[in-house]
Amino acid sequence: MTSEKNNQHLLGLDLGGTNMLAGIVRGDGAIIARTHTETYAKEGYEGVLDRIVKTVQELVSQADMELIDLSGIGLAVAGALNVETGLVYRAENLDWDDVPLMTDLAQRLNRPVVIENDVNAAVWGEHLFGAGQERGDCFGVWVGTGIGGGLVLNGALYHGALFTAGEFGMLISTPDGEKGFRTVEDHASRTGMRRHFARLGNDHPDSLLHELSQGVPERVGTRELTQAYEKNDALACQIIEHGADRLGTAIANFVTMLSVDTVILGGGIVEALGDRYLQRVRTQFDRDVFPTHCRECKLIHTKLEGDAGILGAAMLAMPTTDQT
Repeated sequence: MTSEKNNQHLLGLDLGGTNMLAGIVRGDGAIIARTHTETYAKEGYEGVLDRIVKTVQELVSQADMELIDLSGIGLAVAGALNVETGLVYRAENLDWDDVPLMTDLAQRLNRPVVIENDVNAAVWGEHLFGAGQERGDCFGVWVGTGIGGGLVLNGALYHGALFTAGEFGMLISTPDGEKGFRTVEDHASRTGMRRHFARLGNDHPDSLLHELSQGVPERVGTRELTQAYEKNDALACQIIEHGADRLGTAIANFVTMLSVDTVILGGGIVEALGDRYLQRVRTQFDRDVFPTHCRECKLIHTKLEGDAGILGAAMLAMPTTDQT
């Protein structure tokens, strides 16, 4: 059976609010072809669906294969969804509400399709092939355009009765906070950091972030934040460390509640800002987790980085794999 699985070919596609990553994956986890393109979320649901179909078709052609050669297609989506019906309830970064993604995509491609929350898929990839191997239960937090979370409990993805378990970014961080700054995502995601720049930038006219972005919040991306942070720019440090502190507190609450011993952090912000950022998160985590015994929990970087979602989504599409 293992040999049969290894010989199967699956396609995993990680659909974010900004970028779309896809790969054709063998059953043993080897990625034999890959592609990277922009999502263009502003084109709306039908426009993004067209881009997904085109990306799948081009990737299959790149691998000198046919669609029929794929045993399944797994799609990781940044949002809250139902893995059984394939309905995406809400994808904040795509501005989708109640769209039948799995059904629509299966009809367009005439192949078996599964969908999964993007961070769930990434955490599953890490559990199988990356930082979560042989670690048992783990919680994953991905920080990028938005913030998501995923849980592996007792060797399986945990969805909960309403299929939204681990939806970490939408936790309320400041219940009475000013407009636009209530959730963990509002404070600690790249989008949230842009909003903080828009709010605080005028008080720091000499900030390197002004020079790098020409004072336009929409131009404050991961690269600009990283460059300014590495130069110890006061505004960049204030924005990033504020987000890291809010993230550390929220992770501490999760670990206090669930008592998991491993937290994997990934996503564009984590990967770009590196160990200094992770240590800031860790310091706040240690201050807030209860009891102090829970400080034994390991906070570790993703091992697979951008491949985690591709691998996780692909393996969830394996016909003989039961993740329910």
